[in-house]
Amino acid sequence: MVGLLVLVALLAVAGRLAWTWLDPTGERTIDRSQPVLLQSIKDMSRFEAATGTFQVVVDLEKDANFLPDAIKGTRTLFVGAGGVDAYVDFSAIAKDAVTVSQDRTQATVRLPHAQLEKPNLDNSRSYVFAQQRGLFDRVSDFLSGSPGDQRELYLLAEKKISEAAVASDLRARADANTKAMMTGLLKSLGFTKVTVKFTDEP
Repeated sequence: MVGLLVLVALLAVAGRLAWTWLDPTGERTIDRSQPVLLQSIKDMSRFEAATGTFQVVVDLEKDANFLPDAIKGTRTLFVGAGGVDAYVDFSAIAKDAVTVSQDRTQATVRLPHAQLEKPNLDNSRSYVFAQQRGLFDRVSDFLSGSPGDQRELYLLAEKKISEAAVASDLRARADANTKAMMTGLLKSLGFTKVTVKFTDEP
């Protein structure tokens, strides 16, 4: 009897180890992505002068006209996080934008103001925080080929972050950083007096 119990225990342990090793119900990930295709290369002629980091909570609600929210309607809270770059486009500088004194001790430079790049959302920090869906919406998402489409949320978050970047002092900071960079560059070339102005300044 003792031997039989030991044999059963050994078979149970062996079966457990075999199940763990084979793992018939487990999943594995196979990456069959195609090689990355380089579509174009563009020369850059601008100075990245400042970067702003933003975060917004998008509260998007969609209601039906004549049905309660429990039947038809959605409300989604989405956290969008990303950055906006401010840059000065040096390719827009006019040919006469730089003037130098005869003794080459003074220089005056006129630059265009900084511009804002399109917001770049960080996928690792952007996510759906909470979502409420009516019965019809749950069934529709279940039957849909692409349930939980979040493109509208991302676009709305980008729009709000872009508006916040315009309202912030990001461009002013970029202008100041560009002035400091250009002043330091020209002084390192031997100019003792450097004046940096923008195109709309007298």
